Amino acid sequence: MDIKLLKTSFDDDGEASERQHTACFIVNGVVAFDAGSLAMAVGADREKVRDIVLSHTHLDHIAGLPLFVDDLFSTLRSPVRVHATQAMIDALRTHIFNDVIYPNFEEIANEYGSVLEFREYEFGREFTLADLSILAAEVNHNEPSAGFIISDETGSIVLTGDTAGTFDIWKAASEARDLRAVLVECAFPNSMSGLADAARHLTPSGLKAELEKLNRNDVPAYLVNIKPMFREQVLTEVEALGLPNVRVFPIGRTVCV
Repeated sequence: MDIKLLKTSFDDDGEASERQHTACFIVNGVVAFDAGSLAMAVGADREKVRDIVLSHTHLDHIAGLPLFVDDLFSTLRSPVRVHATQAMIDALRTHIFNDVIYPNFEEIANEYGSVLEFREYEFGREFTLADLSILAAEVNHNEPSAGFIISDETGSIVLTGDTAGTFDIWKAASEARDLRAVLVECAFPNSMSGLADAARHLTPSGLKAELEKLNRNDVPAYLVNIKPMFREQVLTEVEALGLPNVRVFPIGRTVCV
């Protein structure tokens, strides 16, 4: 399975930065998980990605979604399909695609027909997209928020999305077929554990506790969603824990697991 974390920001020289402000993963070149930088950084996959699976509706996970539909509007021969819970869909309709923040693309067609379609998923029920089997598990963040077990013929990965301490995603991971990798957030340093708890994110100490729930250390765990202002501190604290097989997911590059 190929996974790419899209670029999200740039340094003073205009090169892609390692600091991650938004979240968007492209799996096997065709399905986007979240859409934070989708319009801005999708590159050559723009012509193939038509399914977007949302973990939740915080801005850093949806910012590129309306722009992506807008960019493709005149050329779409089938709609962009956004997969989300009903509560997430309601939030997007109310707060984004409302003709105030952005046009209501559900009601605007091009010459080929509809350009935006919402499709509901439910926690605990597997669904299939482009040869991927996807199981959404509720995690401890904004309500509702999902993590995912994503599987193809080569195996499975875990994508926790944003979360604090949680349970369902690890139970599902323990049952996953041929688990190849875990992509797990670690947003704040340990000194900001109070804020992490309030915002429902992980610190390095929290990360250690979550990985222990997986009850195995033979699977690589890739860190994502490190708050950019605290990146170096978080990585120093994670390294000090000596956790096996923990590494940082490279931004802007494709990892094959």
